[in-house]
Formats: sequence, C-alpha cells, structure tokens
Amino acid sequence: MADGLSLVTGGAGFIGRHLVARLRAEGRRVRVLELRDPGDLGCEVVVGSITDRAAVERAVAGATVVYHLAANPDLWAARKAVFDEVNRVGTEIVIAAARHAGVTRFVYTSTESILKGRARMAGGRPQDETVTRRLEDMPGPYTRSKFLAERAALAAAAEGFPLVVVNPTLPIGPGDIRITPPTRMILDFVNGATPAYMDCELNMIDVRDVAAGHVLAADKGRVGERYILGNINLPLARLLAILGDLTGLAMPKRRVPYWVALPAAIVSEFVADHITKNPPKAPVTGVRLCRSPMIFDSSKAVAELGLPQTPIETALADAIRWMAATGLLRRTPTRPL
Repeated sequence: MADGLSLVTGGAGFIGRHLVARLRAEGRRVRVLELRDPGDLGCEVVVGSITDRAAVERAVAGATVVYHLAANPDLWAARKAVFDEVNRVGTEIVIAAARHAGVTRFVYTSTESILKGRARMAGGRPQDETVTRRLEDMPGPYTRSKFLAERAALAAAAEGFPLVVVNPTLPIGPGDIRITPPTRMILDFVNGATPAYMDCELNMIDVRDVAAGHVLAADKGRVGERYILGNINLPLARLLAILGDLTGLAMPKRRVPYWVALPAAIVSEFVADHITKNPPKAPVTGVRLCRSPMIFDSSKAVAELGLPQTPIETALADAIRWMAATGLLRRTPTRPL
C-alpha cells in the first residue's frame, strides 16, 4: 500500500501527528483533513470538517487508504450534542465518501472505553476484542457517540467495505499539543495539581506504537476485525510511583473512593455545564469508567499485526521531557530525564 495516497483525518491530533510522521518516514504520500490550518505537517492539507460532506469528498478524492482518527476525544463538552455530530455523524460521512471513492483500505480509530463502558469486568480479567456491549452500557455522551460510530464502521465492513477497527488504550508520549485527557492526567500529577487520586487500573501505550499499529492494521489487519492497541495494565498507584521515580517529585498519596469521587464529579460537572462552561476537574464519564479496572488484552494486535510494545517508562519520560521543553511544567523535576 506504499504507492497510494493515504488520507489521515485528524492528522494534527496527538495520534494523528505521529501517524503522519510515520507514514512520511516510510515514503508514503499523505494528505490530512483538519478543521483548521494545522501549520506545517510536511504534507498536503485539506481544511474542513468531517461533518462537511463536500470537504470530506475533496479530501478522500484519489486516496487509496483512509485513516479516520478525527473525533472529539474529550469526556466533557458544554454542548453535549457535539459528540454525536462529530463522532458518529462525522464517521458516517467519512465512510460514505470513502466507499464512493473506492478506497482499498479504511482504518477506523475507535476507543477502548466502549469495550468496557460502565460494566465491571468479569473476574478482573483483561478484556479482549470479543466483548459485546450495548448502548445502555455507555456511561456518557462521548462513549455513546463512539459506540455508535464503531457500530456504523463494523456494519460497513459486514457489507464488504475493506474496513479495520483499532481500539487504542491510553496513548502516552511527546507532542500532545491539544492536551488530551491522558496527557492532562500525567501533567496534573507532575505539576502537583491533583492532591488525591481515585485508584483504578488502566492500560497505557506509547503513542508512537499506536501510530505504528494504525499502519500495521492497514497493511495486515483482517477486514471487519477489531484490534486493541494497548500495552501494559497498571494500577494508578503504580503509575504515580513511576512518575515519582522519573521526576524525583512527590506524587499524591491520598486515595479517593468511588462513592466520594462520583458525587464530587456530578457537582463539578453541573457547575461546568451551567455556570463556568469550563471543563470540570473530573468528568462524570471518566469517573464512571474507572469504577472498575480498565484493563485490556492486546495479544491479538501483537500476534497478528506485530504491534510494538515500547516500555511505558520510555513513553512517560519522553512525555515529561516534551512538557518541560514546551513550558508546561510548573514544578522542576529533581532527577535528569
């Protein structure tokens, strides 16, 4: 597939920038569809929304492979309908244009959160791609919109469209200009802005491995299949210990139980919705997702695609170096990174 044109929607996002860089490093021709001019990405850029059919059709024209990453990744928005408009409707528009254009491969970027929803994982075992969830399992407008978008993607694959789904877990690493939720979490801990934490277990992966997983899914993935792009499952307390070891900075020690965190999140989100219009410190969707372990099994992607598994310590160290270089740190690490 190296000879064709690759379209990346959301190519200026966290994963998108790393994907564009990887495609270009492999000598592939790249075009990006972005809502606003992203500056120099080293490739052709079409400015437009994925909800604008004409813009999407211009972007898709001549593409062989489409990587559809563009989405609203936040867990909160002042206007809740934006999640459905962008994540579901936008995905349906991009798929329709790609089908009409006759692309040979389409990679849809879903999320690990819809594989868990608000459900508790049976026996505490990591979740794999075989899980089935219902719309009512989704704990908020973000997860509902992504659930419906993935359903539309899999329906297109069932009809013969050459589409593969990837479900990244929490991407960590350098270059998250827009400060997505995983990066915000790390940044707040390093800056001392989070005095306590709700203990839960998460799956994390180097963002550069996620980018590699997208390319591998296009090249090797089976049509109609999901691939969880993840790496290590670790308790949040262990993540804080790693951050402390890397930076030499004190990390929060106080744990907040779920029965305290959820009411606090509900109040915080109510204030955000109706008064400040600023993002709450802990969105309700995020708290509900973390009620039980967010742990996943990525062995299918490793075995079938060759998904890299960079140590998470490397990703975290590179993320903190990038934060320091871009002036985001309010506390200075006492250990060299």
